[in-house]
Amino acid sequence: MDTPVAMLASYAAHDDRSRGRRWPEPPPAYRSEFQRDRDRIIHSTAFRRLVYKTQVFVNHEGDLYRTRLTHSLEVSQIARTAARALGLNEHLVEAICLAHDLGHTPFGHAGQDALNECMRDYGGFEHNLQSLRVVDELEEKYAEFRGLNLTFETREGILKHCSARHARELGEVGRRFLDRTQPGLEAQLANLADEIAYNHHDIDDGLRAGLIELSELDALDCFGEPYEEVHARYPELEGRRLIYEILRRMINRVVTDLVETTRAQLAGASPQDIDAVRGAGRALAGFSEATREANLKLKHFLNAGVYQHFRVLRMTRKARDVIETLFEKFFGDVRLMPPEFLQAAREEEAALQESGRARVVADYIAGMTDRYAILEHERILDPRTHT
Repeated sequence: MDTPVAMLASYAAHDDRSRGRRWPEPPPAYRSEFQRDRDRIIHSTAFRRLVYKTQVFVNHEGDLYRTRLTHSLEVSQIARTAARALGLNEHLVEAICLAHDLGHTPFGHAGQDALNECMRDYGGFEHNLQSLRVVDELEEKYAEFRGLNLTFETREGILKHCSARHARELGEVGRRFLDRTQPGLEAQLANLADEIAYNHHDIDDGLRAGLIELSELDALDCFGEPYEEVHARYPELEGRRLIYEILRRMINRVVTDLVETTRAQLAGASPQDIDAVRGAGRALAGFSEATREANLKLKHFLNAGVYQHFRVLRMTRKARDVIETLFEKFFGDVRLMPPEFLQAAREEEAALQESGRARVVADYIAGMTDRYAILEHERILDPRTHT
């Protein structure tokens, strides 16, 4: 059951106080404005592509590892739980969570790093900015406007971080990075739910892949009590059920800490509305100091045990090679891209010279799934591969 409008906290995002859409539209008849945003995101092409985009493991490595799609759904579930407990707008937080990775490249962060390096002389590449570009410009569905024409509040939440240079180019949605203000609580919550999801679910995938062992988690502060609790209650439990029982307790503890800490910070700040949240001078959603330290240790553990594992590094090296080769070939000859991207590249180059051409090449590559990027790489390099 969704939170009724009457039960929303005063500092939550309310439909009737939204800063609106870039192109005005009649209000929806049977949905809220933020439900409409969520539905547009779910029906977008970019959202469907997430099912074949890497979280940590490339799509073809196994059917049970997280993808960008399953990760986004898990982020949404965590954020909605916390939002309901805090009286925030579940529809808005869900829309932000489902859209936050729409601009991610194939091959996860390795793909982003490679594409950013390729774009170094042309404005760079950052998946967070690309997610906003997808919903603002690149999705093609509606007759009256480009993109999805989402509300300001959803777009604010998608844009988690931004340089001053890019902020000046983005108008109102980039203003807070220049004024050093905060986004609404729903956006703050979505960002923290993202951290909770990838930290804990990367443990699960790392264990499933055999990159780490359960015994290695003993060094983590966040592991000990959940493990002892499960072991005491189910002394014979083992395998996947043991792992899941521990992880679900680890996640529950962090989410509980997030809700309780945020509730305490809200009580201290007493914001009367979402604009007071934005002007609070600091984020009001957050973790306790102990949980922040535990999360940091968990990140260090995952970096050493999973992200820097030789099997993952081999994959990321190959991924970088694919991205770099595709960019080199398409930038060198835009005629190798499909007609719609060829036309866009010529139009952007006429307006912005090489930077415009490079941006369209980056749009094309960033929109690829893992397996499509691999196939395009083969098409470009292997004369035996059909085009």
